[in-house]
Amino acid sequence: MMLFTDVVMPKMNGRQLAEEALRRRPELKVLYTTGYTRNAVVHNGTLDPNVRLLGKPYTLENLARRVRETLDA
Repeated sequence: MMLFTDVVMPKMNGRQLAEEALRRRPELKVLYTTGYTRNAVVHNGTLDPNVRLLGKPYTLENLARRVRETLDA
């Protein structure tokens, strides 16, 4: 099972959504997407541990590859 969510959303951001979903389903895999540059969503030059990110725009092939990688991780 996997959650695919944008990083930036109204009222609740992607991390908050993922935290709530993981609280309910700890086995859930999470893949984030964003139109912001990678530098805008990193902390101290790196993504937080276990954060998978797919930048926009993306092709269907890139989406399929990242979904597979996320599910297999």
